Amino acid sequence: MKKRIARLTALSVAAVMTVSLAACAGGNGGDEDGGASGGKEITYWNIGTDSPDKEVINKGVEQFHSRTESGYTVTSVPTQNDTYKEKLVVAMSSGECPDMYSCWSGGPMYEYIDSGFAQPIDDLFNASDIKDKLMESAIGQASYNGHIYGIPYQNVSMSGIFYNKEMFEKYKLEEPETLAELEKICDTLKENDITPFALANSSKWTGSMYYMNLAARYGGLEPFQKAVAGEGKFTDDCFIEAGDKIQEWVKAGYFPDGVNSLSEDDGQAKQLMYQETAGMLLCGSWYTATFAADSPEFYEKIGWFPFPAIEGSDADPSIMIGTVGDQFILFNCEGEKLEAAFECAEQLVSDEVIEFEVENGKIPPITGIESDLTDAITKEVVVAANNASEIQLWYDQYLPPAVATAHLDGLQEVFGLTKTPMEAQEAMQKAMDEYLENKAE
Repeated sequence: MKKRIARLTALSVAAVMTVSLAACAGGNGGDEDGGASGGKEITYWNIGTDSPDKEVINKGVEQFHSRTESGYTVTSVPTQNDTYKEKLVVAMSSGECPDMYSCWSGGPMYEYIDSGFAQPIDDLFNASDIKDKLMESAIGQASYNGHIYGIPYQNVSMSGIFYNKEMFEKYKLEEPETLAELEKICDTLKENDITPFALANSSKWTGSMYYMNLAARYGGLEPFQKAVAGEGKFTDDCFIEAGDKIQEWVKAGYFPDGVNSLSEDDGQAKQLMYQETAGMLLCGSWYTATFAADSPEFYEKIGWFPFPAIEGSDADPSIMIGTVGDQFILFNCEGEKLEAAFECAEQLVSDEVIEFEVENGKIPPITGIESDLTDAITKEVVVAANNASEIQLWYDQYLPPAVATAHLDGLQEVFGLTKTPMEAQEAMQKAMDEYLENKAE
């Protein structure tokens, strides 16, 4: 096993200080004999704490145990989303890591790979049945520097706006095609003492959904791509306009009071929808499964539409923000243990698990999945994804971790009206400049 490169220089040092090392129960998963326990055990960290994600992972693991001849057992260790991200950084920063783990594509994944905590799986992947089963775009997001490192599973996740159809009907509202029409809907809801958008922004990434969509609708994706490449700036007009619009909406009361203190992990955004004190919720399309699992009766009230176009903008309104795969399994082991871990990951895209996911509102990243979908909203999401000229990965996943942190921290202050959009973007650009400078050295 090659020596671990415990650098992870761009990852948050604060995470190391705030999460106990005791959380790293998996130990160093790289040992061929199963780690300190000496048994043939594979430790699998993931974020499957809630339905249906928990059941998806459990089904895959159970199938592995019933079908494998490897002699290995897999122990699933689920952790809530935000805590999980910190826990993973702590493990890697201490030179340890589980045998297999779920993560997101983009900047953090590339850091994990560069730091030696993920192994290429080209040979195993190319010899497997899933090679031709997974969407090409999903395989692309699981690749880095010409090699395949991850197995995409779980969901094709696109951001969009969920809304209460009964509420819209009551106030004679229709799905908007423009931002101006969306703001008229917000004003009507406000007039009737209904919060337009359910948003819990203590996690910060939830507020980023609004920002990413606004920036894409104002300026397309080119300004973002140029800023990441060092050929442009995160102070481009489209980024400032997006921040200005968010602050305009905050002042207009489009978001809940104390929005930055509300917790997405604790379900405080969706509760506003269930209580019908909020009319809309902008988030990833995984919310179809969340609504359906929590209350099938309430889910019947829910509709969905993509983020609307902005009048006067030349940006392509078909652009979507999201990911083709949502979760990717990386492997921190070699030899027969890697083969067994890969075999377990294959079960998460087995026909049985895919069928279960579809039944529970998920959109597995499987070629031709649209023909298997029966849920109206998931069909709309796939149509929007298929019609999109481009799909931008979430900023906090695409960007180098230090830049993503600057983005999320600054944007939360934009929501809190404690920073101007320009101040927030200047801080983000500073982090980008420092990253590019360090990378060039």
